[in-house]
Amino acid sequence: MSSPSTTRVPRASVGLRSERGPVLLSVMLSTGLVAIDATILATAVPAVVRDLGGLSQFPWLFSVYVLAQAVSVPVYGKVADLFGRKTVMLVGVGLFVLGSLLCGLAWSMGALIAFRAVQGLGAGAIQPIGMTIVGDLYTVAERATVQGYIASVWAVSSLVGPTLGGVFSEALTWRWIFFVNLPLGAAAAWMLWRRFSETPRPAAERPRIDVAGTLLLLLGTVALLVALLEGGVLWAWSSPTSVALFVAAVVLLAAFVAVERRAAEPVLPLWVFGHRVVGGAMLVSLVVGVMLLGLTSYVPLYAQGVLGTGAIVAGFALAAMTMGWPVAASTAGRLYLRLGFRTTLLIGSVLAVAGSGLLLAVGPDSSVWLLAGACLVLGLGFGYVASPSLVAAQSSVPWHQRGVATSASIFARSVGSAVGVAAFGAVANTVVRSRLGHNPSDLESLPPGVLGPALGTVFAVAAGVSVTMLLASLVMPREVHEVEATTPS
Repeated sequence: MSSPSTTRVPRASVGLRSERGPVLLSVMLSTGLVAIDATILATAVPAVVRDLGGLSQFPWLFSVYVLAQAVSVPVYGKVADLFGRKTVMLVGVGLFVLGSLLCGLAWSMGALIAFRAVQGLGAGAIQPIGMTIVGDLYTVAERATVQGYIASVWAVSSLVGPTLGGVFSEALTWRWIFFVNLPLGAAAAWMLWRRFSETPRPAAERPRIDVAGTLLLLLGTVALLVALLEGGVLWAWSSPTSVALFVAAVVLLAAFVAVERRAAEPVLPLWVFGHRVVGGAMLVSLVVGVMLLGLTSYVPLYAQGVLGTGAIVAGFALAAMTMGWPVAASTAGRLYLRLGFRTTLLIGSVLAVAGSGLLLAVGPDSSVWLLAGACLVLGLGFGYVASPSLVAAQSSVPWHQRGVATSASIFARSVGSAVGVAAFGAVANTVVRSRLGHNPSDLESLPPGVLGPALGTVFAVAAGVSVTMLLASLVMPREVHEVEATTPS
């Protein structure tokens, strides 16, 4: 094993015109499906509700997608290590395209929510397995360049997604938000089928799938995420429903740990938590998830409800974060090749702390530019933390563990996102309740004098969480040794 080389890799040798270019393009197209979906639906919600009804149910359009994606990620990662990446990736793209077709044909809000779950199951394979394929094909030095291509997908999608959502819902029909995925998914699947080849384990050598561990992990994660996502929303935190869900999650996940200790091929091996590089990447991803989705929920609300901007300007403030992330991710390779992974993560963490500090400076009389600037710095910090930590985790394990290492990091971010939404929501509601004397029906209708202090407290908590990112980055060792990125012979 060797440490990452500082040798610069010519872009022509790893770009889209290279021998591996078609596979990289397939991964980019597949990633684009998930990236665009992250932003395209939000702008079309009024049109969807107007057509299908179900206003009270529409938050589940997002929750069920996140839930299905999160719980399936570790399963896909393990199956990819056992049976190969190609099959799992094609299944993921197929499920996403099928879900998109069904969503476009949905006849009611309930049907649309169910079909969004199918999309989420597809997304659960696309994101981790796409990054695993990149880890298989390219060395650490090469990924410093390749990461720029992947980051560009998220950058373009963050701009194109909301625009397409608005155009389709106003000029055509919201159903095209889903139909547009069909040709993109077909092109990605065809290219991957034709150009990507691998030699996974022979059938005779493949161990039995850990069915018991898989079911316990799925059920325990579903109970935990539903409790976190809907606690304080559909039911009170102290209600019997919340208590039952949390107790069920603890019991199921404890049983999962017991089963994994004895399983021949555990679906989420316990070694990932003790592995310093993979465990460090998971810890960092968890913190990023806590901050990311929490701030994504409350920054636009602050811009509109406290600063008095319109929806478009509020979206611009948040877009600064989604633009900062890919910009940092595309340049992070140069840093970790020169300075090492831990130093790069520390730089990103310092930027995240600085961005959080700028958020604390935002007040009712502030310009929206200050809010956008804080989001930009936060996005840069996330980009310098998330991408290098994932590359480090992939590089530190052999082929037959790379899917698990990748999916474990992404799974940790998903769990962190649910924790962030729940924690920040509880903080905001607690402040509002102390000022009004009762629980608010919704935060959007509150006057600025009440909403401002509540969201200011949320930003203060986010600043405290950002400091833990610094501590999490220190878990990463000073040197990460690279295991050769080869498939089994």
